[in-house]
Amino acid sequence: MRPRATIQMAVSVVMLVFAVTAVAGGGTPSWGWLDIYSYAVMAAVVVYWLWDRVMWKRPIAQRLKIAPRDVSGTWRGTLTSCWIDPSNGEQCNPKTVYLVVRQTASTVSAILLTNEARSLSSLASVNSEDGTSSIDYMYEGAPDLMYQDRSRVHRGAVHLNIIGQPVERLRGHYWTDRDSKGELEFLDRVAKKAEDTAQAESLFHRTGG
Repeated sequence: MRPRATIQMAVSVVMLVFAVTAVAGGGTPSWGWLDIYSYAVMAAVVVYWLWDRVMWKRPIAQRLKIAPRDVSGTWRGTLTSCWIDPSNGEQCNPKTVYLVVRQTASTVSAILLTNEARSLSSLASVNSEDGTSSIDYMYEGAPDLMYQDRSRVHRGAVHLNIIGQPVERLRGHYWTDRDSKGELEFLDRVAKKAEDTAQAESLFHRTGG
């Protein structure tokens, strides 16, 4: 259910309870207070929007742990594949990759960018339990056309542990339906969200990273 619909339903239920209580008590309810219905819904929507888009990532909300960990932005890191090249029996060298995370208090999405492909999350969440946090998502990987002869479109899942408060790094693993897997680690982050690999590279070049 959409946030606005949820808020509207909650306000409606509260007002209905007031009316039923008044009737059950033998009184005649005054319907004049219903005039504030639209204002109550609007105020609730505004408050929800401010929290969902702005306030949740403020330092005090993050320190008090009343919001999901803030991992939004463009991350630069390393992908280390466990795949062994059958032609020479050697493991692939680690490669630089970028993770673009778009996040609100209630939603999160992730795009992994490499020099050959981009992987878009289809289902993602930031989770916290027993003092540990992680970002977990399922994705579909789409290699660039010129690489699809050796790297087909695939699906997979990623689990990244979130370290630090505020967040300092992400580290974890990925698995795919091509029977491949590997490790991911991200140490550097900028606030702006890149749209492709070239833009991600330029963002870190500007910061001197």
